[in-house]
Amino acid sequence: MHVIADVCVVPIGVGVSVSAHVAECERVFAEAGLDHHLHAYGTNVEGEWDEVMAAVKRCHVVHSMGAQRISSTMRFGTRTDRSQTMTEKVVSVEDKLT
Repeated sequence: MHVIADVCVVPIGVGVSVSAHVAECERVFAEAGLDHHLHAYGTNVEGEWDEVMAAVKRCHVVHSMGAQRISSTMRFGTRTDRSQTMTEKVVSVEDKLT
């Protein structure tokens, strides 16, 4: 099943900046070959359900970077009526703005 996910992985107790940890998670998505787009408060990821879930699990590699705790939030969207990518969803809204 194809899924579009919004994922936010927050390491706790590593200081004010978490950009290095976020970058590591972005590497995980890239290495998994998943289409992903970083935004200010997380990452949108799309692909097959099991591949996306496996990559999210691997994002917890940030434990090895000194994060004793990680808080992750995720939202998922699936549909069975037709295929739709993240880009198509955004373009659909942008078209209505013009």
